[in-house]
Amino acid sequence: GTSPRKLLMGLMLTTMVASMLMSNTATTAMVVASITPFLNTLGKKSKVAKGLLIGVAVAASTGGMATIIGSPPNLIAAGALENAGIKMEFLDWMLYGLPVSLFLTAICYFILIKLYIKDNTPISVSFLESDTVENTHEMKVKRKIVIVIASVTILMWLSGFFHGLSVAAVSAIPIVFLTLTGILAGKDVQGLPWDTLLLVAGGLSLGVALQNTGILAYYADKLAQLDLSTTAFLIILAYLTMLLSNIMSHTATSTVLIPLGLAILTGLKTETSLIIALSSSTALFLPVSTPPNAIIYSTGFLEQKDFRVGGIVLGLLGPLLIILWVRFLT
Repeated sequence: GTSPRKLLMGLMLTTMVASMLMSNTATTAMVVASITPFLNTLGKKSKVAKGLLIGVAVAASTGGMATIIGSPPNLIAAGALENAGIKMEFLDWMLYGLPVSLFLTAICYFILIKLYIKDNTPISVSFLESDTVENTHEMKVKRKIVIVIASVTILMWLSGFFHGLSVAAVSAIPIVFLTLTGILAGKDVQGLPWDTLLLVAGGLSLGVALQNTGILAYYADKLAQLDLSTTAFLIILAYLTMLLSNIMSHTATSTVLIPLGLAILTGLKTETSLIIALSSSTALFLPVSTPPNAIIYSTGFLEQKDFRVGGIVLGLLGPLLIILWVRFLT
């Protein structure tokens, strides 16, 4: 058997790491699917089940903070900075996002233990074992190919300062080689979340349009007339991002607020973009706040009130911690 606390830690770490390199929506869906048989043995009234699911949702959102590709707002921020003549490397983003991600994940882990997993009696996890995994020679070869391609891609992302290739250029490696090796077929490419990709691209275009038409300059001037300090503006932008992201798409929120923040704080473009993008991932108060929240809510194990724990902790602590860390590094 395994203790519930170790199981929670393992699930949160797995979810967080996976969310750094792929969609946190897809990560949550896979993790929830893998633990559903185990959750069913606990029952829908089990606090352990609730704690595990909330932990997965929290780790999916915090994991997305750690890398430039972890969440759509991160890409929007990087794109806005590039349009402003500032290049954000993969490793540069991790320097800002990873420590915040780890700290917030750890804080939520201990809070979930305190609230949901007071009894640490070992429990059987045999239900998590799958006997349907294919172990044919062909499947083993494909797994090795995927591991090699993933390793090369990550290495190229981390060494951008050496070879000079952008994050976007390196991202072509898995697209090309996974297709050439037959790992991905035409139907797999068609199944990619093109709506999300178009949303990100549309967000960047909208940001440029708002800037070129003078709309951002107009509202930035109005806000600047409030005569607030730089720190006060950053706090307002961070918590406004968190609040709006709870009731609407965090991608849409970042699309509007990042260009606005850049127009107001022209001398702090990097800090402003990072703070808004990272703060958008701290919105977890409602089941509809993020796709991971919606996925775990659909399991039927949670009620709306169960999201308040992660929502309050990340919503109040997250933006403040992000501001302090970003300002400290810059």
